Amino acid sequence: MAEINQGTDAPARTTVPDKPGLEGLEEKYSQAWRKAGTYAFDAQTSREQVYSIDTPPPTASGSLHVGHMFSYTQTDVIARYQRMRGKNVFYPLGWDDNGLPTERRVQNYYGVRCDPSKPYVEGYRPPEKPARNQRDWDVISRQNFIELCEELAVEDEKVFEHLFMTLGLSVDWDRTYRTIDAHSRRVSQRAFLRDLAAGNAYMAEAPTMWDVTFRTAVAQAELEDKEREGAYHRISFHRPDGQKVWIETTRPELLPSCVALVAHPEDERYRELFGTTVTSPLFGVEVPVKAHELAQPDKGAGIAMICTFGDTTDVTWWRELDLPTRALIGRDGRFAREVPEWITDEDARARYERIAGATVFTAQKTVVEMLGENGEMEGEPRRITHPVKFYEKGDKPLEIVTSRQWYLRNGGRDEDRRRTMIERGREISWHPAFMRSRYENWVEGLNGDWLVSRQRFFGVPFPVWYPVDEHGEPDYSSPVLPTEEQLPVDPAAQAPAGYAEDQRDQPGGFTADPDVLDTWATSSLTPQIATGWGEDDGLHASTFPMDLRPQGHDIIRTWLFSTAVRADSLEDSVPWRHTALSGWILDPDRKKMSKSKGNVVVPHEVLDKYGADAVRYWAASARLGADTAYDEGQMKIGRRLAIKLLNASKFVLMQGVTADSVIGRGADATVVVNGLDRALLARLEQVVREATQAFEDYEYAKALQLTETFFWTFTDDYVELVKDRAYGGRGAAEQASVHAALATTLDALLRLFAPFLPFATEEVWSWWRGGVEQGASVHRAEWPSTQAYAGVTGQAEVLDVVGRALSGVRKAKSEAKVKQRTEVLEATVRAEQAVLDLLAEGAEDLKAAGNVRGLRLLAQTGAELAVASVRLAAEDAADAR
Repeated sequence: MAEINQGTDAPARTTVPDKPGLEGLEEKYSQAWRKAGTYAFDAQTSREQVYSIDTPPPTASGSLHVGHMFSYTQTDVIARYQRMRGKNVFYPLGWDDNGLPTERRVQNYYGVRCDPSKPYVEGYRPPEKPARNQRDWDVISRQNFIELCEELAVEDEKVFEHLFMTLGLSVDWDRTYRTIDAHSRRVSQRAFLRDLAAGNAYMAEAPTMWDVTFRTAVAQAELEDKEREGAYHRISFHRPDGQKVWIETTRPELLPSCVALVAHPEDERYRELFGTTVTSPLFGVEVPVKAHELAQPDKGAGIAMICTFGDTTDVTWWRELDLPTRALIGRDGRFAREVPEWITDEDARARYERIAGATVFTAQKTVVEMLGENGEMEGEPRRITHPVKFYEKGDKPLEIVTSRQWYLRNGGRDEDRRRTMIERGREISWHPAFMRSRYENWVEGLNGDWLVSRQRFFGVPFPVWYPVDEHGEPDYSSPVLPTEEQLPVDPAAQAPAGYAEDQRDQPGGFTADPDVLDTWATSSLTPQIATGWGEDDGLHASTFPMDLRPQGHDIIRTWLFSTAVRADSLEDSVPWRHTALSGWILDPDRKKMSKSKGNVVVPHEVLDKYGADAVRYWAASARLGADTAYDEGQMKIGRRLAIKLLNASKFVLMQGVTADSVIGRGADATVVVNGLDRALLARLEQVVREATQAFEDYEYAKALQLTETFFWTFTDDYVELVKDRAYGGRGAAEQASVHAALATTLDALLRLFAPFLPFATEEVWSWWRGGVEQGASVHRAEWPSTQAYAGVTGQAEVLDVVGRALSGVRKAKSEAKVKQRTEVLEATVRAEQAVLDLLAEGAEDLKAAGNVRGLRLLAQTGAELAVASVRLAAEDAADAR
């Protein structure tokens, strides 16, 4: 370590390592920041002082990927900037650990399956080595399963926390939450009860998108279209006069669920059929022929059968045409085992018995066989490829089943509420602005309310019981609800007030609602969970509505919209003032990275290879909303930048520069007497002003680019030009001038780079400002101000002109194949007179840096600045042009 003597009056000793390096800085400072409370939120504050962030809670099941580093860094850059601007930053982090992803991870990790009918086993431990075959997995009780989910989630979160600390996230680690902890369950259940009381939540028996693998309902926002092979089957319905009406369908197995045929009202082919009836093949059920605008004349035969239910269009037709319900596919994905009452003919009933209890696949094959046997199908099935609805986490097509589910009103069936939600979106500032259209398109395209009940185990239970009548039937119209003071509750394990546990599921007793809330129904409350809604009124008042929601653009329709819905219904407000949408990470082939595609990069590998500052540089170089290719080349550039910052800072501080050399701290602006120094400060003032505005506009990538460009000009041009003066070669006054310029610029650069390169900047700050332990962190310093030197007159262009001239001299020496320290007897620079006047401001520094004895300035109208000739001291050197 090199110690620089600052004199007896120096406020602190500057200590610079002999060989500065990036290695070990993450561990050193992440621990120091946490111990010192560098990023702690001060709860004793007013709302005007706070900048609060609704940080996305990552799913704590499985592993983080490079996309997390990308998006969370972008948020952290904004948080660090706001903190340096004097804001009291409220920056908590949650873990999204309830729901299906955690259940799947626990099943696979421990080799267990949940069966709610199994009794609880005290002290249960899963097998040390899980069975490979799922049939051999342990079958355990709901409570045992939930305990394993809790246990594994906590262990996963420790790994994630360490990774985020290594990345340098400046979150307040004393303010974390889990979406399944008691606090979150209490908030989620309170919100549900208040929505229920206000009429925003309701239960209904309705057609529901259903995943037969996971045995759970699926909301509209969780649907995903996948191209699948199918076939059109041309089959005949029969008119009373015996004429055939041919339809084409991809779902012949749904014939026993048919409730009508439908064609477009303007389709001349079928106009005479409207208002009449036809009979279905095989099952002999009489159904009406209806007209509806959604029927497509150019699709198939132009007339379709309406079944309950084949797809979402069937649901629309069923609702708008007021058709009966003849649903046969159950939650297990199989056809009802009993012959339905609307099939009355004995032969037809016998045909149905051939598909009773069958899977959809088997039923389709059997129905097609029967159609062929009875001459009701024309030709062979026509093969097609078409989009089919899937649950985004599932691998089998969804079915639509009728079931009793809970819904939240979101505007899908209410035009006034829909308009309200669109207006809420317009109250939010979107970054980038064009993303708002995605929100509005989603809201305008809603076709139903938000289905929030899920048939899972590890989640927030609905806080609802139902009385059971004397016949053993639940009375869903008279739910039994807890008080808010009793929350959180688990109806499956607790009896409601006024009942005893032995009355559970007994006539005259009670039964628990078996479902849990959709994970989005709890995640949509992250602003309320984080800010203490309903529990800490002071914290909530000082942090809500929050200032920023950062998230991926792909979940605008789910997380962003659902959060806006809850804030509107619960608090008559928007949840936040700004939203920042990050893009996807693409692989080198420009494909989205995902675990399923096997093209994900593991974060700790690149952090170990390049360091956190380098990874952050790559992430912060991408604009909001932009899909960005994974590029280790950018990380290499970022690492080079961080190393250069260490080395350039070492050079500056080794000149004897101290914190008191900074203008406005100890030095006065009048000490800057050199034109090149004034030019540097003029350029610095411009960079600070433009970078600040970029941050205010949430264009952090632009702020980084401005700062980085100036930094390389500073190190490659200015520092090389002023070395002679910095060492005292031109007297004390000139040395004091350059020292003030160097110190002021370094001070500002460390602050400008701090949001992007937190470890390297903190390291340099500690060399001349004291350590984090003494409360001297660059991340608690103010954002750079130019007030102290704004009055220094200087022309920023001087720095560019002198730097270009120095490059010309260096190039001439390189072309002459001589060393850069070779003396130049005379150099001639040609340019317009105005440019030469600028060059004259730094001519002496140019001569010293280029070892130029004589400098000749040649004015020429219209000429670009160029080093016209260089005469070298070496005897055999020719002019270099």
